[in-house]
Amino acid sequence: MKQFLRSLAVGLTATSFALSASAEDAPTASTVLATVDGTEITLGHVVALRGRLPQQYQTLPDEVLLEGILEQLIHQTVLMGALGADLDQRTAVSLENEKRAFLSNEMLTRMSEVEISEEAIQAAYAEKYDAAIPEQEYNASHILVATEDEAKTLVTLLGDGADFATLAKEKSTGPSGPSGGELGWFGEGAMVPEFEAAVLALAVGEVSAPVQTQFGWHVVKLNDMRSTDIPGLEDVRPDLTVQLQEKMLEEAVAALTDKAEITRTVDGIDPALIRDGSVFDK
Repeated sequence: MKQFLRSLAVGLTATSFALSASAEDAPTASTVLATVDGTEITLGHVVALRGRLPQQYQTLPDEVLLEGILEQLIHQTVLMGALGADLDQRTAVSLENEKRAFLSNEMLTRMSEVEISEEAIQAAYAEKYDAAIPEQEYNASHILVATEDEAKTLVTLLGDGADFATLAKEKSTGPSGPSGGELGWFGEGAMVPEFEAAVLALAVGEVSAPVQTQFGWHVVKLNDMRSTDIPGLEDVRPDLTVQLQEKMLEEAVAALTDKAEITRTVDGIDPALIRDGSVFDK
């Protein structure tokens, strides 16, 4: 695969490749495109490998993909032939692992192709949202200073008609100071508890008494508040579908595992052995 990607990067030869099948004998997965020391490489091999390419390569012209994939398969076949049957134990078990992983992923893919019914999607939506209560979001500004006395002075100035944003720009030591102390919209749990409690106690447009947090002393103004909308079914359909598919796969794997005859003999094995490559030499 790496060789194929490198060959795509530097460009492929302009040699055209023609299938040897006639119009009456349409190519199939068994159609042979090349032979390496007696080992056939078929159209099916090419199609299967194309499906596993990263997305950025899927849009390349077909003639480029055909030439590049076939070249890659030829190189792999040459190297496989050079290795022959001379597999040490590490290579053999690695091959078993690759086969196990490939086939298990294939089974997962097949199981995930089961369509999720509209009834299941609607039931999942109802369970999650029918009894949902809209959450409140708050838009607040603050001025952060080092001492309580500074905060009290700010409260007095604001009570006398000073502009909150102007004071924030002049006095606040927090990162929101240059923007007039604005924190934007946030929900419950987004701020430290002392700050949140001060916000929740305010009416829109009201300024708090000095509030101490781990960051210093704050004077807080509640600019606005709103209720979050509960999303409609179509807004969350993709997410619900994915969640139902994942749940279905988990249950299917659990059911297959429960039916399988499994014996574990790991007791007495030192976990550190998983790092010991010398086990293949014994």
